[in-house]
Amino acid sequence: MKILLIGAKERFETYLPQNGPLGAFAAGCDKVYLPRGASAGDIQKAGAGARAIVADPMTPVPGEAIMALPDLRLIQSEGVGVNGFDAAAANEKGVFICNCKGVNAGAVAEQNVMLSLMLLRRAVVADAAVRAGHQMDMKETMMLGGITELSQCRVGLLGFGDIARATARRLSPFGCELLYWNRTRRPVEEEREYGVIYCEKADLLAQCDIVMLCVAVTPETSGMVNDEFLAAMKPGALLINTARGDLVENEALIRALSSGHLAGAGLDTVSPEPVPEDHPLLHLPKEVAEKLVFSPHIGGITVGSFQRAHRFIWENVWRIEKGEKPLYVTNQP
Repeated sequence: MKILLIGAKERFETYLPQNGPLGAFAAGCDKVYLPRGASAGDIQKAGAGARAIVADPMTPVPGEAIMALPDLRLIQSEGVGVNGFDAAAANEKGVFICNCKGVNAGAVAEQNVMLSLMLLRRAVVADAAVRAGHQMDMKETMMLGGITELSQCRVGLLGFGDIARATARRLSPFGCELLYWNRTRRPVEEEREYGVIYCEKADLLAQCDIVMLCVAVTPETSGMVNDEFLAAMKPGALLINTARGDLVENEALIRALSSGHLAGAGLDTVSPEPVPEDHPLLHLPKEVAEKLVFSPHIGGITVGSFQRAHRFIWENVWRIEKGEKPLYVTNQP
């Protein structure tokens, strides 16, 4: 069985299942590699005869390539994101688009907690002050300004999928009050299990000290964090985005930070990606720049996440080989 793998070859080889029937199946497949960002022409040429494409979620798989591969039956995301894969073409061609649902939920949840603590403790600025020999000055500044404990914060989760639920589990021991909004309210038993309270989006924004974005990018959610959204947030609140940069309008975020309405933002994802050197969020006045904490989209790329994801990838590929329906289909072929 021929498989086209688009992304870092070293990573695919490192996390290839080694043991048991699945390891034997994976080892026996004809594996062809392309780098992340491969063109439609490259995919079409290298994918000739492939029954499955496994792709880094940051790599587009365009419709013209999908339509040109007659043997293709599966496009499998290496992660959770699938918005770069042409679902309309896959639907027309009868190709399944699948993701690795939930495999990175715990890892991203840890990133949500870390970014929140970094903002509350001004970790980046404080680190720089100590390195510059200004430890006591920074300590005095922080004592006068006040440090808010995470336990004092009301946290709002926008969306309540795998990552939001994992985040709720990790925040509960801190003693946070947890609110959530989801397009569909979850059963009361589930709310009790995770210690969360449902409220409408407007109420969540108005009440919460920290708002965490836990929704997928769709036509409805793209750019949802705009001027209106940010103005509705509680003054002095923090925004955490470990989902996708496309959810946030960058200029609106800059205005909210510059005005002081928003106290800070922790961003694991920024649009566009890769983030260019001239990105407006990277060139702000010092007093505004200090309100931002960045991480390079690493929330879900832990060793544990990759081990779980790559085992699931090959299980889904094997399902295709056996004529079975794969798991976690995101389109309607």
